[in-house]
Amino acid sequence: MSPEQLKEKIRIIMDFPKKGISFKDITTLLKDGEAFKAAIKGLAELVKEKDFDLIAGPEARGFIIGAPLAFELGKGFIPARKKGKLPGETIKAEYKLEYGTDILEMHKDAILEGQKVLVVDDLLATGGTIFTTIELVEKLGGKVVGVAFLIELTELSGRENLKGYDVFSLIQY
Repeated sequence: MSPEQLKEKIRIIMDFPKKGISFKDITTLLKDGEAFKAAIKGLAELVKEKDFDLIAGPEARGFIIGAPLAFELGKGFIPARKKGKLPGETIKAEYKLEYGTDILEMHKDAILEGQKVLVVDDLLATGGTIFTTIELVEKLGGKVVGVAFLIELTELSGRENLKGYDVFSLIQY
């Protein structure tokens, strides 16, 4: 399935979560097993030449894309979770939301010094959540070798905000 065919599987919901937003709902792609598999295989093809040890993804949709991508590539997966959700000793980083701030955490022993990490999420808008995940990886001594997304909203210039990192996206709007 081509990226254009996958794009057709994504439902657009206007004015969600607020007026003026054109929300890209991936649940319609995820429920189609063939499309979901093609999306993960497509992302795997984009990043296969990168040398990395682990994939890290932020809660929650970063898990949905990152974990099967890690499985497909035979890599480990590291979750970046909301505050208080991980049972072991953690580090944390705060990020801004439209309406305040939130915190992501990773286990202190999730990444070994020098390990190479690909950071994955479902969508690149401005890059805020990804920056926070990158910050956690780097605090733990990991080296971020790239960032990959199922969808990129090109008009929001998130790629520009991620200068210095290789950026991969399967579907662009």
